[in-house]
Amino acid sequence: MKLKEDISPLLLQVFRSVVWVYSVITFLPWYLLSGASGSQAHAKRVKAHSVSRNPAGPYRAVSNQLKLVSLLHEGVDTLDKVFEYAVGHFPQRDCLGTREVLSEEDEIQPNGKVFKKVILGDYNWLSYEDTFHLSQRFGSGLAALGQKPLCNIAVFCETRAEWIIAAQACFMYNFPLVTLYSTLGGAAIAHGLNETEITHIITSKDLLQSRLKAILMDVPRLKHIIVVDKKPTSWLDLPRGIMVHNIAAVQELGSKPENIIMSRRQPVPSDIAVIMYTSGSTGIPKGVMISHSNIIAGITGMAERIPNLNENDTYIGYLPLAHVLELSAELVCVSHGCRIGYSSPQTLADQSSKIKKGSKGDTSVLRPTLMAAVPEIMDRIYKNVMTKVEEMSSVQKTLFVLAYNYKMEQISKGYSTPLCDRLVFRKVRSLLGGNTRVLWSGGAPLSAATQRFMNICFCCPVGQGYGLTETCGAGTISELSDYSTGRVGAPLVCSEIMLKDWEEGGYFSTDKPNPRGEILIGGPNVTMGYYKNEQKNREDFFVDANGQRWFCTGDIGEFHHDGCLKIIDRKKDLVKLQAGEYVSLGKVEAVLKNCPLIDNICAYANSDESYVIGFVVPNQKQLTTLAEQKGIIGSLEELCNHAGMEKEVLHIITDAAVTGKLERFEIPKKICLSPEPWTPETGLVTDAFKLKRKELKTHYQDDIERMYGGK
Repeated sequence: MKLKEDISPLLLQVFRSVVWVYSVITFLPWYLLSGASGSQAHAKRVKAHSVSRNPAGPYRAVSNQLKLVSLLHEGVDTLDKVFEYAVGHFPQRDCLGTREVLSEEDEIQPNGKVFKKVILGDYNWLSYEDTFHLSQRFGSGLAALGQKPLCNIAVFCETRAEWIIAAQACFMYNFPLVTLYSTLGGAAIAHGLNETEITHIITSKDLLQSRLKAILMDVPRLKHIIVVDKKPTSWLDLPRGIMVHNIAAVQELGSKPENIIMSRRQPVPSDIAVIMYTSGSTGIPKGVMISHSNIIAGITGMAERIPNLNENDTYIGYLPLAHVLELSAELVCVSHGCRIGYSSPQTLADQSSKIKKGSKGDTSVLRPTLMAAVPEIMDRIYKNVMTKVEEMSSVQKTLFVLAYNYKMEQISKGYSTPLCDRLVFRKVRSLLGGNTRVLWSGGAPLSAATQRFMNICFCCPVGQGYGLTETCGAGTISELSDYSTGRVGAPLVCSEIMLKDWEEGGYFSTDKPNPRGEILIGGPNVTMGYYKNEQKNREDFFVDANGQRWFCTGDIGEFHHDGCLKIIDRKKDLVKLQAGEYVSLGKVEAVLKNCPLIDNICAYANSDESYVIGFVVPNQKQLTTLAEQKGIIGSLEELCNHAGMEKEVLHIITDAAVTGKLERFEIPKKICLSPEPWTPETGLVTDAFKLKRKELKTHYQDDIERMYGGK
């Protein structure tokens, strides 16, 4: 989507003439020296096709039509061996990095709220060899505390180096690792811990105090809590029978000669490595059983899509490690000797909420080459940058828009724009450190506008992927040479995909021009199923005549002629209105989230009603500006509750829906505005910022009745 060129036609023609002359002079040398013709042919080639020649599939990548790939290296078939392989090849290379906290202070905001601000120093690094020895001692210490092989142990912790150290210890000693999102409610956390019969849990001081302490009486089997913070803390008011240990004390216990010499029971490929509880976006979280061989197959497929991945790459880890996207990405990096520097959403960039003004955020210090992000974070970056563009002087804004549109034209043809990158987009690119060569997007669909913006302004490809916890996050990833938008790429070398007809939704593999249907993913990356949930296992998983496991995703996709997949719908998001029209709520939200006025939106429809409604989190700055234009005065909460503002916002949303080519019945007829943002802490979105529709419906029940009842 091009930006609007607010410039006189004469000046625009002069600019285009200059660009044309520049292109004529530079194109031929660049084209011959850069190998652009080969890159274009590579991007346009067929990447996957149906091995059965049936439009329903199964579809496989062209490079592995005969057999799916399941191993990175021959004989390296469990996660402890993957780490040992990395330690053997990169012993002194940096592995895990953490920034030193130089100072902390409370900063009072104009509205009276107090924000904690930090000044951080450089990254301190553990080598691969250091990390291995710390993990080995920690695993030995856990065994000395009574943790048994093949008995579950939980990690309930923020993303940090100690998380991976603990995970590697559990992989070494064959302790199945139970992961839980730190933002789950107390009842959901207790459910996961009790269902998996946890006696030992690894957590942080903050989460023990804020989340775990209140539910300890509801987890009767729990005996040992290991706190990963280095400073020892005494806990006097915990239930009797629960012991709290510091990670350093457990490692010291593990290093004692009588403990370190104890033989460990090594895992086999079919053993459970992780029981990963889902985010609970559709109800009670389910524990997905992931074997060592499942994860290794998944990271093998992912690594194949990242060209030239090696020990010189730096990855920034800040997404929740309890999410399959982040865990898989970090294991891909570890398996190739990359270094991982840790961050958080609050300290990621110079402008992040916890970074004191004038000091450096994590990306500026680390300067990563690799980064993963969920669409919500990319959408925020996009809207923040575009807001700053609107505030530029007319000359600056004109130059930015012209450069943006010029680069969009060039990359759509497969060409690069080194001069534009250096003169116009260098400052924007520096927001992520200036070194990023690959951005991964996963967890939810990424809008075409945001994807194109990231391509253009950050001067690097965005690899959009598709996978689920049940498939180790692996399914498809777009190739970095493919600059098309809205697609998730071809199947990975570890997986294959079939399309199953869904008659109720009107999707069939015989559809023209592209076959469509429910996406089924098969391969060695498909997990063992849900923990203690045979009914859901029978519904969602099956084994074919060849013994291969398949997962029924519930997502609707279509395959394009070049073998790339596009997600077009979701069975659970499809609602039939009173008059019989089907509305895809996800489609409505994806179109409307591109509207600058909207920070977040949840579309809702009741089958007994004839129209769609919406819950909207407006962009505060845009809403305030709109209110000033309309002569409406008040706080954010007062503006959100003002009937006139509701009407004005609905008018803008309707225009955006028409521009986005939504059908008449898909456009929300009524909305309510929410002054509070939806964060994982509110329980209304998951850690990957997916909407929790059930919780949102409950939260806005009074508004639903008002919008449908006309009250």
